Amino acid sequence: MDGLQEFLNKAGDLVWGPPLLILLVGTGIFLTARLTFIQVRLLPYSLKQVFSRKHDKKADGDISQFQALMTAMAATVGVGNIVGVAGAVATGGPGAIFWMWLAGFFGMATKYGEAILAVKYRVKDAKGQMAGGPMYYLEHGLKQKWLGVLFAIFGAFAAFGIGNGTQSKAVADAMSSTFNVPHWATGIGLVIFGALVILGGIKSIGRVTAFFVPIMALFYFIAGLIIVVTNFNLVPAAFALIFNDAFTGQALAGGAIGTVIRFGVARGLFSNEAGLGSAPIAAAAARTDMPGRQALISMTQVLFDTLIICSITGVTIVMSGKWNEGIDKGALTAEAFGTFLGSAGPIVVAIGLIFFATSTILGWSYYGEKCFQYLFPNPTAVFAYRLIFVLFIFVGATATLDIVWTLADVLNGLMAIPNLIGLLGLSGVIVLETKRFQAKIKEEKESSN
Repeated sequence: MDGLQEFLNKAGDLVWGPPLLILLVGTGIFLTARLTFIQVRLLPYSLKQVFSRKHDKKADGDISQFQALMTAMAATVGVGNIVGVAGAVATGGPGAIFWMWLAGFFGMATKYGEAILAVKYRVKDAKGQMAGGPMYYLEHGLKQKWLGVLFAIFGAFAAFGIGNGTQSKAVADAMSSTFNVPHWATGIGLVIFGALVILGGIKSIGRVTAFFVPIMALFYFIAGLIIVVTNFNLVPAAFALIFNDAFTGQALAGGAIGTVIRFGVARGLFSNEAGLGSAPIAAAAARTDMPGRQALISMTQVLFDTLIICSITGVTIVMSGKWNEGIDKGALTAEAFGTFLGSAGPIVVAIGLIFFATSTILGWSYYGEKCFQYLFPNPTAVFAYRLIFVLFIFVGATATLDIVWTLADVLNGLMAIPNLIGLLGLSGVIVLETKRFQAKIKEEKESSN
């Protein structure tokens, strides 16, 4: 068993090594150039569309554009936003935050491209519901079904790790350490909650995440804002350290600039999942009149996740000065918040962690289900997958399955490879759909004048 664990650890290091990180960032840079910095040009319009209901009322789709965005947000805003960012700063230094921001900036273009392809190549399943994502644009767009099958296999199994076991374990640990709730009790509670939401399908998930995600994100954002405002005198020095360390690595022993870049980029990509191919599965379910409209809405997910929520964690840690005290990454964010909020700090972080991790379970249940459905379209088999996913939540909350989590991490990284091939191979389609939608925007503006 130890030999298998060692093999999987090496496989994980290989899959998530510099080549994949370079490919992920490189794809974002390439799409940013081809789309002439769409994440800057159309960001105001994108934010306006997030809260608009004008175009999704009569269009095809299962859930609203906003619900699709919140489902994707639910899946990406998880343990990584609190523990992952802390680990990046503790290991890579304050400068890692800058590279996290940069990865997020280019990741917005990647997320846009994924969503536009997901909506364009989506299909209706036997129940008349939308099914889309990398497996469909790899098959119908790139004409490489075998790549779609690979992605679906990786995604269906990876969901049990990144989107289930690790999240339920984090919730159970937080409930135990903060509120003295036994792991088994948390596990049962999560299973009941998961069953009520997940077994109802995407419409149920969409309704819950549309209500749940904005509240949890706002809660954490307000807590961070209070810290920044009440300790504003520390902000300039914190940002100066972040920008200086990003290019010097002086905060680390030996000035390891490569370490700073690696952990910053990795944290940004792990957090927003741009290029992974997960979020476009939710985008494909949206009621939208054009692929470009939902793509712009999906693009804002990276802004909210990495450039806002992760930044709150990272900047607070730097302001506190706790990042270089050798504190374990699992406790670092709580210690940083406690520096400014006293005993309330760890409680705020624990509540945020519980909310974030629980929402991730909901989002990834849909991702895993759609990947499984692509492989086995039988409705009974799909429902069985949902049921197994829900029951596995208890296993994750109560057991230590390092091999399972490591394997899921490897499969999680492997998802990106076929997806990135699809994005690069279909970049011309992304550009053409973007031009078509920009013409639509121009037409809308002219008709409103």
